[in-house]
Amino acid sequence: METLSSIIQQGEHQQLDFKFQISDSKKIARTLCAFANTDGGRLLIGVKDNGKVAGVNPEEELHMIEAAAEMYCSPPLTFSKRVWKEDMKLVLEIQVEQSEQLPVMARDEENRWRAYVRRKDHTLLANKILLQIWKFNQSETIQPAKMGDEETQLLKLIATEGEVTLSKIYRISKLTKGKTDRLIALFVYWELLDMNMNELGTSYQISDSESTENA
Repeated sequence: METLSSIIQQGEHQQLDFKFQISDSKKIARTLCAFANTDGGRLLIGVKDNGKVAGVNPEEELHMIEAAAEMYCSPPLTFSKRVWKEDMKLVLEIQVEQSEQLPVMARDEENRWRAYVRRKDHTLLANKILLQIWKFNQSETIQPAKMGDEETQLLKLIATEGEVTLSKIYRISKLTKGKTDRLIALFVYWELLDMNMNELGTSYQISDSESTENA
């Protein structure tokens, strides 16, 4: 049987985030959006980063979450809630499912709509390659539909580099940035490339399955 303690013992990860309290609905909307754009997830509100239960007033925190989901997420997000009690302290759990409509957007500091994702225990801004991949997922036809000389040459360049950033791909490729962006998104969509996102940046490398097949 799952308990609050057993959840906290997992530590923060891609599908779990701790919040001492919610002070900014716009900011927490990015976390909700990131869960919806990735694998879903849940917030434990009233828990410090170190896992210590601080407790909150669930009604006050729920009001902030409702504002975040309805006003600062597009499309508005639905969520489920649960209140945990431990040592006379209350913790609000908010559960967000993975969205079928990607991307879900949230407002940034300049009031612009942006998409966010979760990678491990970090909420990250979705890059233009990921945005293009989501477009591919919604499209019935994708061009090019097969590998040509340009596609093959670009893959060979990336294979030579091992692990490479998009800015370096621009430098080593003779293609335009727009063409390169589209091909990189296609390669990730086709699972020919792995896209490694973390808080330090994003890099690309030939996927393990592709390397094995060509070995």
